[in-house]
Amino acid sequence: MSVIGTIAFAASGAIVAMEEDYDILGVYVLGLVTAFGGGVVRNLLIGVPVTMLWEQGMLLKIALLAMTLIFLLPSIWIQRWRTWESFFDAIGLAAFSIQGALYAVTMQHPLSACIVAAMLTGAGGGIIRDVLARRKPLVLRDEIYAGWSILAGICIGLGFARSTMEIVVLFLVVITMRMLSVHFKWRLPKRSFQRMGGTG
Repeated sequence: MSVIGTIAFAASGAIVAMEEDYDILGVYVLGLVTAFGGGVVRNLLIGVPVTMLWEQGMLLKIALLAMTLIFLLPSIWIQRWRTWESFFDAIGLAAFSIQGALYAVTMQHPLSACIVAAMLTGAGGGIIRDVLARRKPLVLRDEIYAGWSILAGICIGLGFARSTMEIVVLFLVVITMRMLSVHFKWRLPKRSFQRMGGTG
């Protein structure tokens, strides 16, 4: 799950960088931030040493390889990959949200910390990516996204998903709900506010 999520998020960051006409350094920066940024912020909040990032040597290599391939692929291939982007993104969201919540449970943090850890790990990297790309964060304006991370955090924090089978079921549920929200364009309620111009 972590490998698939890392590939999906690293590729997502790389594609956003190319869409914004960034150079190859920008491609690597946005890709790495998307894949690992949420986990770094989570570690800061729940007390896990940030240096654990450097122990993920294999995942870092996989992310770098994925970004390099995306940068070198013909544009037509990237367009085809993007038709599956939401699905792989959903896998990454589910995998990292569950991973983040399990970190919090392992450290015996309360339910609130499990929810925050799940949300930051699953969606935090995408928020940082969008901010660096000067975009409105997708998590805060598109179909329900972070809500499914919160669901994963609640289930794990309350002890509903502890065994391997229960975690696999939760993983599949998060993926399914995310894809349904994309397909049916489910959105959280919002209210737009237009500032009135002066009449002079």
